[in-house]
Amino acid sequence: MRISLSRLPAVVAVVVAAAAPPALAQTTKPAAAPAKAATVNGVAIPQSRVDVIVRAQAQQGVPDSPQLRQAIRDRLVMDEIVSQEAARKGLTKSPEVQAQLDLVRQRVIVSAYQADFMKSHPVSEAQVKAEYDRIRASMGDREYKARHILVEKQEEASEIIAKLKRGEKFEELAKSSKDQGSKDRGGALDWNSPAGYVKPFSDAMVKLEKGKHTDAPVQTQYGWHVIQLDDVRPAKFPAMDEVKGQLVERLQQQALEKNFAELRAKAKVE
Repeated sequence: MRISLSRLPAVVAVVVAAAAPPALAQTTKPAAAPAKAATVNGVAIPQSRVDVIVRAQAQQGVPDSPQLRQAIRDRLVMDEIVSQEAARKGLTKSPEVQAQLDLVRQRVIVSAYQADFMKSHPVSEAQVKAEYDRIRASMGDREYKARHILVEKQEEASEIIAKLKRGEKFEELAKSSKDQGSKDRGGALDWNSPAGYVKPFSDAMVKLEKGKHTDAPVQTQYGWHVIQLDDVRPAKFPAMDEVKGQLVERLQQQALEKNFAELRAKAKVE
Protein backbone atom coordinates (compact mmCIF):
# COMPACT_ATOMS: atom_id res chain seq x y z
CA MET A 1 0.00 0.00 0.00
CA ARG A 2 1.51 3.33 -1.01
CA ILE A 3 0.69 6.30 1.20
CA SER A 4 1.59 9.76 -0.03
CA LEU A 5 3.35 11.88 2.58
CA SER A 6 1.40 14.89 1.35
CA ARG A 7 -1.84 13.19 2.36
CA LEU A 8 -0.95 12.40 5.96
CA PRO A 9 -3.34 13.97 8.48
CA ALA A 10 -2.89 17.52 9.63
CA VAL A 11 -1.99 16.27 13.08
CA VAL A 12 1.40 15.17 11.72
CA ALA A 13 2.14 18.73 10.65
CA VAL A 14 1.28 19.87 14.17
CA VAL A 15 3.70 17.36 15.68
CA VAL A 16 6.45 18.47 13.28
CA ALA A 17 5.83 22.11 14.16
CA ALA A 18 6.11 21.29 17.85
CA ALA A 19 9.61 19.93 17.20
CA ALA A 20 10.77 23.15 15.54
CA PRO A 21 13.83 25.07 16.87
CA PRO A 22 13.16 27.37 19.86
CA ALA A 23 13.33 30.57 17.82
CA LEU A 24 10.54 29.34 15.55
CA ALA A 25 8.54 27.78 18.38
CA GLN A 26 8.38 31.15 20.15
CA THR A 27 6.50 32.66 17.22
CA THR A 28 3.90 29.90 16.99
CA LYS A 29 1.05 28.81 19.18
CA PRO A 30 1.51 25.74 21.40
CA ALA A 31 0.79 22.56 19.47
CA ALA A 32 -2.56 20.96 20.15
CA ALA A 33 -2.59 17.40 21.42
CA PRO A 34 -3.07 14.82 18.68
CA ALA A 35 -6.69 13.86 18.19
CA LYS A 36 -7.66 10.47 19.60
CA ALA A 37 -10.00 7.94 18.05
CA ALA A 38 -10.24 5.99 21.30
CA THR A 39 -8.38 5.13 24.51
CA VAL A 40 -7.80 1.52 25.58
CA ASN A 41 -6.60 0.93 29.14
CA GLY A 42 -5.05 4.37 29.15
CA VAL A 43 -3.36 3.97 25.74
CA ALA A 44 -4.49 6.41 23.06
CA ILE A 45 -5.33 5.30 19.53
CA PRO A 46 -4.51 8.32 17.31
CA GLN A 47 -7.18 9.51 14.92
CA SER A 48 -4.43 9.56 12.31
CA ARG A 49 -4.55 5.75 12.14
CA VAL A 50 -8.22 5.86 11.22
CA ASP A 51 -7.53 8.53 8.60
CA VAL A 52 -4.73 6.52 6.99
CA ILE A 53 -6.96 3.46 6.64
CA VAL A 54 -9.86 5.55 5.30
CA ARG A 55 -7.60 6.92 2.56
CA ALA A 56 -6.33 3.44 1.73
CA GLN A 57 -9.93 2.24 1.43
CA ALA A 58 -10.77 5.21 -0.79
CA GLN A 59 -7.99 4.15 -3.18
CA GLN A 60 -9.78 0.80 -3.43
CA GLY A 61 -13.08 2.52 -4.28
CA VAL A 62 -14.62 2.39 -0.79
CA PRO A 63 -16.30 5.75 0.00
CA ASP A 64 -15.74 7.51 3.32
CA SER A 65 -18.70 7.22 5.68
CA PRO A 66 -19.49 7.25 9.41
CA GLN A 67 -20.13 3.50 9.21
CA LEU A 68 -16.71 2.86 7.67
CA ARG A 69 -14.96 5.00 10.27
CA GLN A 70 -16.79 3.23 13.09
CA ALA A 71 -15.83 -0.18 11.69
CA ILE A 72 -12.19 0.92 11.44
CA ARG A 73 -12.25 2.32 14.98
CA ASP A 74 -13.70 -0.94 16.31
CA ARG A 75 -11.02 -2.92 14.51
CA LEU A 76 -8.25 -0.70 15.88
CA VAL A 77 -9.65 -0.95 19.39
CA MET A 78 -9.68 -4.74 19.16
CA ASP A 79 -6.15 -4.76 17.74
CA GLU A 80 -4.96 -2.58 20.64
CA ILE A 81 -6.60 -4.86 23.19
CA VAL A 82 -4.96 -7.93 21.68
CA SER A 83 -1.61 -6.14 21.32
CA GLN A 84 -1.64 -5.21 24.99
CA GLU A 85 -2.40 -8.79 25.95
CA ALA A 86 0.41 -10.04 23.69
CA ALA A 87 2.81 -7.61 25.34
CA ARG A 88 1.66 -8.76 28.79
CA LYS A 89 2.57 -12.30 27.79
CA GLY A 90 5.99 -11.18 26.59
CA LEU A 91 5.34 -12.00 22.93
CA THR A 92 6.65 -8.63 21.76
CA LYS A 93 10.09 -9.55 23.06
CA SER A 94 10.29 -12.52 20.69
CA PRO A 95 13.17 -12.12 18.16
CA GLU A 96 10.88 -13.32 15.39
CA VAL A 97 8.19 -10.75 16.25
CA GLN A 98 10.83 -8.01 16.47
CA ALA A 99 12.19 -9.01 13.07
CA GLN A 100 8.71 -8.87 11.53
CA LEU A 101 8.07 -5.46 13.09
CA ASP A 102 11.35 -4.20 11.64
CA LEU A 103 10.36 -5.48 8.21
CA VAL A 104 6.93 -3.82 8.36
CA ARG A 105 8.49 -0.52 9.49
CA GLN A 106 11.03 -0.66 6.67
CA ARG A 107 8.32 -1.46 4.12
CA VAL A 108 6.26 1.55 5.21
CA ILE A 109 9.32 3.82 4.94
CA VAL A 110 10.15 2.47 1.47
CA SER A 111 6.54 3.05 0.37
CA ALA A 112 6.72 6.62 1.67
CA TYR A 113 9.96 7.14 -0.28
CA GLN A 114 8.33 5.82 -3.45
CA ALA A 115 5.35 8.12 -3.07
CA ASP A 116 7.61 11.11 -2.42
CA PHE A 117 9.81 10.27 -5.42
CA MET A 118 6.81 10.04 -7.75
CA LYS A 119 5.40 13.29 -6.43
CA SER A 120 8.70 15.10 -7.00
CA HIS A 121 9.29 13.50 -10.41
CA PRO A 122 5.99 13.92 -12.28
CA VAL A 123 5.68 12.43 -15.75
CA SER A 124 5.27 15.12 -18.42
CA GLU A 125 2.88 15.06 -21.36
CA ALA A 126 5.91 14.99 -23.67
CA GLN A 127 7.22 11.84 -21.98
CA VAL A 128 3.84 10.14 -22.27
CA LYS A 129 3.56 10.99 -25.97
CA ALA A 130 7.12 9.84 -26.67
CA GLU A 131 6.44 6.51 -24.97
CA TYR A 132 3.14 6.13 -26.81
CA ASP A 133 4.80 6.82 -30.16
CA ARG A 134 7.65 4.41 -29.35
CA ILE A 135 5.30 1.55 -28.48
CA ARG A 136 3.07 2.23 -31.47
CA ALA A 137 6.06 2.18 -33.82
CA SER A 138 7.31 -1.08 -32.32
CA MET A 139 3.89 -2.70 -32.82
CA GLY A 140 3.84 -1.97 -36.54
CA ASP A 141 0.78 -1.23 -38.67
CA ARG A 142 -0.45 -4.81 -39.14
CA GLU A 143 -1.88 -7.57 -36.99
CA TYR A 144 -1.56 -11.24 -37.87
CA LYS A 145 -3.83 -14.22 -37.22
CA ALA A 146 -1.65 -17.30 -37.18
CA ARG A 147 -1.64 -20.85 -35.92
CA HIS A 148 1.29 -23.06 -35.00
CA ILE A 149 2.39 -26.49 -33.90
CA LEU A 150 5.18 -26.63 -31.32
CA VAL A 151 7.33 -29.75 -30.88
CA GLU A 152 10.58 -30.69 -29.15
CA LYS A 153 12.71 -31.78 -32.09
CA GLN A 154 13.43 -30.46 -35.56
CA GLU A 155 12.76 -33.91 -37.02
CA GLU A 156 9.23 -33.87 -35.59
CA ALA A 157 8.53 -30.48 -37.12
CA SER A 158 9.90 -31.61 -40.48
CA GLU A 159 7.62 -34.66 -40.40
CA ILE A 160 4.61 -32.44 -39.69
CA ILE A 161 5.48 -30.24 -42.67
CA ALA A 162 5.74 -33.35 -44.84
CA LYS A 163 2.28 -34.46 -43.69
CA LEU A 164 0.84 -31.03 -44.47
CA LYS A 165 2.26 -31.26 -47.98
CA ARG A 166 0.57 -34.63 -48.34
CA GLY A 167 -2.76 -32.98 -47.58
CA GLU A 168 -3.25 -33.66 -43.88
CA LYS A 169 -5.13 -30.99 -41.92
CA PHE A 170 -3.20 -28.49 -39.80
CA GLU A 171 -5.94 -28.58 -37.15
CA GLU A 172 -5.58 -32.33 -36.69
CA LEU A 173 -1.81 -32.28 -36.57
CA ALA A 174 -1.94 -29.46 -33.99
CA LYS A 175 -3.30 -31.92 -31.44
CA SER A 176 0.27 -33.12 -30.94
CA SER A 177 1.52 -29.58 -30.14
CA LYS A 178 3.30 -28.81 -26.89
CA ASP A 179 1.41 -25.52 -26.66
CA GLN A 180 -1.42 -26.39 -24.29
CA GLY A 181 -3.13 -23.07 -24.92
CA SER A 182 -3.63 -23.59 -28.65
CA LYS A 183 -3.45 -27.34 -29.37
CA ASP A 184 -7.19 -27.86 -28.80
CA ARG A 185 -8.00 -24.92 -31.09
CA GLY A 186 -6.18 -26.31 -34.08
CA GLY A 187 -3.07 -24.36 -33.10
CA ALA A 188 -4.91 -21.05 -33.49
CA LEU A 189 -3.36 -17.98 -31.86
CA ASP A 190 -5.06 -14.67 -31.14
CA TRP A 191 -4.65 -11.61 -33.35
CA ASN A 192 -1.30 -10.07 -32.54
CA SER A 193 1.40 -7.79 -33.90
CA PRO A 194 4.81 -9.19 -34.84
CA ALA A 195 6.20 -7.54 -31.69
CA GLY A 196 4.01 -9.86 -29.66
CA TYR A 197 6.08 -12.89 -30.66
CA VAL A 198 9.72 -13.83 -30.25
CA LYS A 199 11.73 -12.62 -33.25
CA PRO A 200 12.40 -15.93 -35.07
CA PHE A 201 8.68 -16.69 -34.95
CA SER A 202 7.56 -13.24 -36.14
CA ASP A 203 10.23 -13.09 -38.86
CA ALA A 204 8.94 -16.33 -40.34
CA MET A 205 5.28 -15.42 -39.89
CA VAL A 206 5.37 -12.06 -41.70
CA LYS A 207 6.96 -13.67 -44.78
CA LEU A 208 4.05 -16.07 -45.27
CA GLU A 209 1.15 -15.62 -47.66
CA LYS A 210 -2.33 -16.06 -46.24
CA GLY A 211 -3.23 -19.73 -46.03
CA LYS A 212 0.39 -20.89 -46.35
CA HIS A 213 2.62 -22.59 -43.80
CA THR A 214 6.37 -22.53 -43.26
CA ASP A 215 8.35 -24.89 -45.51
CA ALA A 216 11.01 -25.39 -42.85
CA PRO A 217 10.84 -25.71 -39.04
CA VAL A 218 11.29 -22.47 -37.08
CA GLN A 219 13.38 -22.65 -33.91
CA THR A 220 12.79 -20.50 -30.83
CA GLN A 221 13.72 -20.93 -27.18
CA TYR A 222 10.46 -22.86 -26.77
CA GLY A 223 11.23 -25.55 -29.35
CA TRP A 224 10.48 -26.04 -33.04
CA HIS A 225 7.44 -24.47 -34.73
CA VAL A 226 5.43 -25.08 -37.84
CA ILE A 227 3.55 -21.84 -38.56
CA GLN A 228 0.54 -21.14 -40.74
CA LEU A 229 -0.75 -17.64 -41.52
CA ASP A 230 -4.55 -17.38 -41.60
CA ASP A 231 -5.16 -13.65 -42.05
CA VAL A 232 -3.73 -10.11 -41.86
CA ARG A 233 -5.48 -6.85 -40.99
CA PRO A 234 -4.57 -3.22 -40.24
CA ALA A 235 -3.46 -2.83 -36.64
CA LYS A 236 -5.95 -1.45 -34.15
CA PHE A 237 -4.12 0.78 -31.70
CA PRO A 238 -5.91 2.60 -28.83
CA ALA A 239 -5.89 6.37 -28.67
CA MET A 240 -3.32 7.87 -26.31
CA ASP A 241 -5.99 9.11 -23.90
CA GLU A 242 -7.26 5.54 -23.47
CA VAL A 243 -3.89 4.25 -22.27
CA LYS A 244 -2.45 7.41 -20.71
CA GLY A 245 -2.88 6.13 -17.16
CA GLN A 246 -1.02 2.92 -17.96
CA LEU A 247 1.76 4.83 -19.70
CA VAL A 248 2.19 7.20 -16.75
CA GLU A 249 2.40 4.26 -14.36
CA ARG A 250 4.89 2.51 -16.65
CA LEU A 251 7.13 5.59 -16.89
CA GLN A 252 6.94 6.21 -13.14
CA GLN A 253 7.97 2.64 -12.45
CA GLN A 254 10.87 2.90 -14.89
CA ALA A 255 12.07 6.12 -13.24
CA LEU A 256 11.76 4.57 -9.80
CA GLU A 257 13.71 1.47 -10.83
CA LYS A 258 16.42 3.68 -12.30
CA ASN A 259 16.60 5.63 -9.04
CA PHE A 260 16.83 2.41 -7.05
CA ALA A 261 19.67 1.23 -9.28
CA GLU A 262 21.52 4.52 -8.73
CA LEU A 263 21.08 4.27 -4.96
CA ARG A 264 22.28 0.66 -5.06
CA ALA A 265 25.37 1.64 -7.04
CA LYS A 266 26.33 4.28 -4.45
CA ALA A 267 25.67 2.06 -1.43
CA LYS A 268 28.45 0.17 0.33
CA VAL A 269 27.19 -3.39 0.69
CA GLU A 270 29.42 -5.94 2.37
